[in-house]
Amino acid sequence: MIYDRVGDSHYDTISAFHKSIRGSNEDGALYYLARMLKGGENPLYIARRLIRIASEDIGILDDTCLPFAISAYQAVQFVGMPEADLALVHCTVKFCKAMKSVEIYRGWKLLNNKLDNEPNLINLPIPLHLRNAPTKLMSELGYSKGYKYNPDFKDGLVKQNYLPDLCKNLKILDGKHLGELIDSDLE
Repeated sequence: MIYDRVGDSHYDTISAFHKSIRGSNEDGALYYLARMLKGGENPLYIARRLIRIASEDIGILDDTCLPFAISAYQAVQFVGMPEADLALVHCTVKFCKAMKSVEIYRGWKLLNNKLDNEPNLINLPIPLHLRNAPTKLMSELGYSKGYKYNPDFKDGLVKQNYLPDLCKNLKILDGKHLGELIDSDLE
């Protein structure tokens, strides 16, 4: 068996595993999982990648997946191999069958790119109404003044700016879980 835990085979196999889950292909994901385990891959490394996949590829459409991945990681820690193999299999198959969303992954990537390319954006002053006012002086300076405490309002709805003025129109999440391209090979 060709498997190099520190070379190209290591990275190629974990990539194929991740992409098979992303593509909802249980057979591919299980095949690559078996290759890694039989090749001597650290099962905690695989479990750690499942934690990443839970947020990166499944995201908010199935929020049971992140705690499930953490449980699989703990199962590997507590039980060890070879008994923990089915915890990894269970997690892998659940993730293949889960609805997928990359909305938070794309939004977080977009925001970090924006902050990296517009360094002043990260240092904008926090609006006064959102600031904490633990002292009399802070209250006198206007900290927390005009803040609308959402739980006091019907359905928690208020009109309130949560971003600094210079980026008040910043939109990070777009509500799109997946792309809009159509694979011509499907036709």
